[in-house]
Amino acid sequence: MKELWVWVEPYDKRIVTAAIEAGATALVIPSEEGAREASQLARITVISPQGDMKLGEDVVYVKIEGKEDEEKAAKFPPHVKVIVETTDWTVIPLENLIAQREELYAVVRNAQEAEVALQTLEKGVRGVVLRTEDPSEVKRVSSLVESSQETLNLVSVKITRILPLGLGDRVCVDTTSLMHRGEGMLVGNSSGGMFLVHAETEENPYVAARPFRVNAGAVHMYIRIPDNRTKYLCELNAGDRVMIYDYRGKGRVAYVGRSKVERRPMILIEGKHDRKKLSCILQNAETIRLTRPDGSPVSVAELKEGDEVLGYLEEAGRHFGMKVEETIIEK
Repeated sequence: MKELWVWVEPYDKRIVTAAIEAGATALVIPSEEGAREASQLARITVISPQGDMKLGEDVVYVKIEGKEDEEKAAKFPPHVKVIVETTDWTVIPLENLIAQREELYAVVRNAQEAEVALQTLEKGVRGVVLRTEDPSEVKRVSSLVESSQETLNLVSVKITRILPLGLGDRVCVDTTSLMHRGEGMLVGNSSGGMFLVHAETEENPYVAARPFRVNAGAVHMYIRIPDNRTKYLCELNAGDRVMIYDYRGKGRVAYVGRSKVERRPMILIEGKHDRKKLSCILQNAETIRLTRPDGSPVSVAELKEGDEVLGYLEEAGRHFGMKVEETIIEK
């Protein structure tokens, strides 16, 4: 997940407020008094000599004026978060450091510089540190950071089997974000094969739309969350982060407002992409939908063998939700 930090020096309450309202991950405030004032406005990570993360210890700042500075920035231990600032906006030092460090943050002055930093070497920096006197620039950069999130290569999956099951426990994931047609969450019986379950954006004569919700399926299934990780659906709690994807594979972060487990009739859905098999178990109801390749939703009540829907494939193998290389068979 890309991060937005805002550097506030000298202390400016307008910038601090704009950063908090824009959802910034952290504030960099070298002033002890400013750090104390900021922490009273809202619960947000403050990076300062005495803050939640110690400036000069957990987080270091390096001004890049030559090759020696670049080498210095590269040599800090891997766990240290390194903020780099170039004297003039140049990409080459960023390219060199991105290739060597994960916890790299670049000082930027505006959205244009932020876009370059987030896209350099395709991977980009872990986060940008905005230094500005314009509160509106904070919002622009925040929108850019949010839109730069993960993009996956979704594939077309041909449905091969549909089997109504008995009762089971399913999870409704209610988020603090509104979703749109063509968006949903990736879930599956295996982390190696997931379906894009569509958000409840569609109205019908019996039920109003719930565009904040994905009725995601059985409690045992995997759901994709930020940082290339997964969780079991039954593990989700209020405040957890999950990934929302659109039909083109573009992902964004959302927060769980409520995870609702209820006993309902279930349905097994299996499909294939090339020779790779995918499966999921969803609630058996007309309001539960998968996603066609064009982004339109299709109800599990209308789904037929031979229909094509969107899914995601990777090599199976997770340990506590983290990707690992191992031999694994899931049926």
